[in-house]
Amino acid sequence: MTLFQDAADKLVQREAPLATRMRPHNFDEFVGQEHIVGPGRALRKAIESDQLPSIILWGPPGSGKTTLAHVVASITRAHFISVSAVHAGVADLRHAVDEAQEQRRMYGKKTILFIDEIHRFNKSQQDAILPYVENGELTLIGATTENPSFEVNSPLLSRSRVFVLKALDDAHLETILKRALQDTERGLGKLNVEMDGAAWKHLLVMSNGDARTALNALEMAAFAAQPEADGKRRISLAVVEDAMQKRALLYDRAGDQHYDTISALHKSLRGSDPDASLYWLGRMLEAGEDPLYVARRLVRFASEDVGMADPQALVVAMAAQQAVHFIGLPEGALALAQVVVYLATAPKSNSLYTAYSQVQEDVNKTRNDPVPLHIRNPVTPLMKGLGYGKDYKYPHEFEGHFVEEDYLPPSLKGRRYYQPGDQGFEKEVAERIRRWWGERKQRSP
Repeated sequence: MTLFQDAADKLVQREAPLATRMRPHNFDEFVGQEHIVGPGRALRKAIESDQLPSIILWGPPGSGKTTLAHVVASITRAHFISVSAVHAGVADLRHAVDEAQEQRRMYGKKTILFIDEIHRFNKSQQDAILPYVENGELTLIGATTENPSFEVNSPLLSRSRVFVLKALDDAHLETILKRALQDTERGLGKLNVEMDGAAWKHLLVMSNGDARTALNALEMAAFAAQPEADGKRRISLAVVEDAMQKRALLYDRAGDQHYDTISALHKSLRGSDPDASLYWLGRMLEAGEDPLYVARRLVRFASEDVGMADPQALVVAMAAQQAVHFIGLPEGALALAQVVVYLATAPKSNSLYTAYSQVQEDVNKTRNDPVPLHIRNPVTPLMKGLGYGKDYKYPHEFEGHFVEEDYLPPSLKGRRYYQPGDQGFEKEVAERIRRWWGERKQRSP
């Protein structure tokens, strides 16, 4: 039975994708992430001395999280269990706990439990292993592309150290790819592959720091390139383009990339940089972001950061939202691009945002006094008899259609919320207010 299983495992290994076959077995083969596993680094020392604590590996796809876990498996003396949160459940975790307890009882071994894509486990699933991580029966290695602060339970996170992996740079990818081309056992060395400079550059750029994407595209390109008379398979730019088809964009509509990118767009707009604003818009739309989500954020920006400096900004933003809703993508992308450029180049003011924030604070933290009688409508004789509308000054009866009057409750008399800036249309608004009200001083509630 063992022989049959061994033969089956070897067959699976031979038929596995190149990225799986080329997975490193030790730190000599591991490429990248020198900031956490370079010689002398604390994590590497802990792994090599078999004193690994529970850790969470957080990084983008193809950065080496699973690979690092397999390096741990190959050099540690601990029993190693690997599960994927994509299809594992609580029953699988309980089985892992039972296996760990048996290993400790029978052989005196500790157990390392590797959970790939741990962010896919819900709270109850993560809670299932918490007691065993806490008492040391399990050492956890969790791998995730999502921010552990939001995706890993706080008790489990507090018992683990988080290590952040970075996307591989082109030099790292090139080392990995060349090794795959030269390796005759696990790689493509027997195929006698050559790549021209343009093909190399395209493969590196389009892989976007993802080693798995790069290796699997290389394998497809190698088999697509037919052997020539001299036995060589020459991979051209056209072959790589055909193998890659579409770039693997680093973006997750529900994760950190989503929030980081919309933040980059918002700050580029606020900084009046139309080029950066267009770039981040493109990053979102080309990665499949919901265009109506982007439109909603642009509408918010029009009031929050442009406001009365250019009241037309809100009109333009709403028009773009309607255009996207009406025609969809890809045509609607131009409407969003138009409003992005408009907002980036518009004069800026956050006076409205500041004013309404102060209003919210006063409404929630001060007395909600009744509406002053003189600005209530005397709809019935009873209300008129109670003083509703008494001594109200009708502005249209006065010169310039303005008369000074108190409209706030007495407890907030003289309170100023809106203080216009000196940009764009708001400069004119400020002048009107000064003409009507003079230099009113701010009064605290």
